Amino acid sequence: KMATPPREPPEDARKQSFWMPGNYKRTVHRTDQSYQACNDIMACFLERAKVEKQYAQQLSQWSSKWKSIVDSRPLYGSLMRAWQCFFTSTERLSALHSSISQSLISEEGERVRAWQKETFPKKMFCGFRESYDNDTSFSRVQKPWTKKLKKLDSVRLSYHKACQKEQTVIDKEKQANESETTPEKQQKLVQTEGRAGFDHKTALLSSLQVRERYEKVLEEVTSCTPRYMEEMEAIFDQSQEEERKRISFLKQAFLSIHRHLDITNNESVKAVYSELHHTLMSISEQDDLRWWKNNRGPGMPTDWPKIEVHEKVSFPNVMSTICVKKKKKTQTLHTLKTNYEIFFFNLLGCNTTDKHKVRALYDYVGEEGDELSFKAGDNIRTLEEEDDQGWCRGILSGGKEGFYPANYVEVVE
Repeated sequence: KMATPPREPPEDARKQSFWMPGNYKRTVHRTDQSYQACNDIMACFLERAKVEKQYAQQLSQWSSKWKSIVDSRPLYGSLMRAWQCFFTSTERLSALHSSISQSLISEEGERVRAWQKETFPKKMFCGFRESYDNDTSFSRVQKPWTKKLKKLDSVRLSYHKACQKEQTVIDKEKQANESETTPEKQQKLVQTEGRAGFDHKTALLSSLQVRERYEKVLEEVTSCTPRYMEEMEAIFDQSQEEERKRISFLKQAFLSIHRHLDITNNESVKAVYSELHHTLMSISEQDDLRWWKNNRGPGMPTDWPKIEVHEKVSFPNVMSTICVKKKKKTQTLHTLKTNYEIFFFNLLGCNTTDKHKVRALYDYVGEEGDELSFKAGDNIRTLEEEDDQGWCRGILSGGKEGFYPANYVEVVE
């Protein structure tokens, strides 16, 4: 195993204090850091906007792919409508996520960018104006106090050296008194003690003089400290106020971004899934089996063989063309003025008799002239059953006749 490098001794906490010379720089640099944070925030959510856009594209691609596949499958009736409803819902969700992407870019991104430009004005060759002003103000206030502090440090070192010298003389005297000596050495020791006593007095006097100067300088520093602190705090409070404004704005920006991204309370999303759920719940085994029976099974109208009298038939009063294809649904002639037309329709296998009454589940506005427009709750008399495109023909209580989507109604028992 590799040896763990020795840990560095922790720095003196007092040296890291805001009040110590130069430590205000951290507050000055906060402006630059806030500017960079704005850049990071914009980059972050622009990337999220790309994610939303890509997700919207993937939803749309998935819907288009499977919608074409489902249209070719042999499903029918309410089950087919339920399956197709997934694709309709997905297209609406795709549009929603695409709008979220646009909002993050055009609204939030532009808003933060404009605020950043206004909040961080620059000074020629000096970076941000706020940083320059704070640095200048802090430096002006701290400069005289720093000079006094340096003088105090110098006197403090001198005092400590004098104390150390005095302690050295005392230690030598103590060592000499405790050691065993011969008569000759005793004589020399008496002479040495005389000199040591002089050195002790000199060291003590020097220590007292330096201490007096040390206390005087300390008193000067202490007396100017309150004013120094007051002025520094005033500048710091201004910086805090600017930072408070930045935090407040970014908080509102985050909340606005949250409103765009939070689709749990979006009414459009609720409507999408509510309609999808309603369509799924409307899957009816009986209705689908009945449709199959009437359109593909024994319920289909049939002209059984019988004796037919040859008659000359003319059709002078036909009002419209039979079997006109429009919007993937087949329009059949329904208004005829002669009695022969019923016979003609039977020959073609068209059913013109009333089937049943249905009630509208949702509002619907016809897009073309042959489509009915109705409100939820309106009753419609079915004239023709649902075709393979999901359209029925019926007549409203007011007498208007036309086509309507089968998944917008329910059968009235």
